[in-house]
Amino acid sequence: MSVANSETPDSELVARVLQGDKNAFRPIVERYQNRIFAMVVGMVRDEAEARDLVQNAFIKAYQSLDTFRLDSSFYTWLYRIAMNLAIDSCRKRRRRKTGSFDEAVAARDEDGEMLELHHTDGPAEALQRKELRQRIFSAMEELTEEQREVLLLREVEGLSYAEISESMGIPEGTVMSRLFYARKKMQGLLRETAPAAGAGSKKGSGT
Repeated sequence: MSVANSETPDSELVARVLQGDKNAFRPIVERYQNRIFAMVVGMVRDEAEARDLVQNAFIKAYQSLDTFRLDSSFYTWLYRIAMNLAIDSCRKRRRRKTGSFDEAVAARDEDGEMLELHHTDGPAEALQRKELRQRIFSAMEELTEEQREVLLLREVEGLSYAEISESMGIPEGTVMSRLFYARKKMQGLLRETAPAAGAGSKKGSGT
């Protein structure tokens, strides 16, 4: 049996697993774990919980591989499993307040790898970034799961309307509508929580 590498198609790796080669699942995990994590943490806004959910998603995917159609997109199938777990988690804890995730939403490079976000700003700039992240996550809390999901797929994952439609199993028109209202609501919420002009200034009032 040939050794799997970064060019081995998902369908071939899945076929190997189904034929008894359990090690063939490892390249799949390495290929998609960061992309899936970036999406899940955007939904649940808690790093530790997101890691647990991603692990559970891969376990569930492994146990359900015999239901995967080899002519389909494996990432779309895996994403749906992970997102369903994330949505269930959000609904279970909807009534209790959770702490905001105090890191930037993971950025991705062309291969889907998460990028470390290094900053050399001073304390004032770091505080502003932290406050902005908190405002963003607080605003996302006000979106429905469906709005949050479509916003993440578009803004974090960078998917096209057609790809979002396939991932979520909804028409493109619905994608566009949800994205429009999600963006509009986010803009309104961020505008409401924006610091007042001149806030924090130490200048005298002149009176």
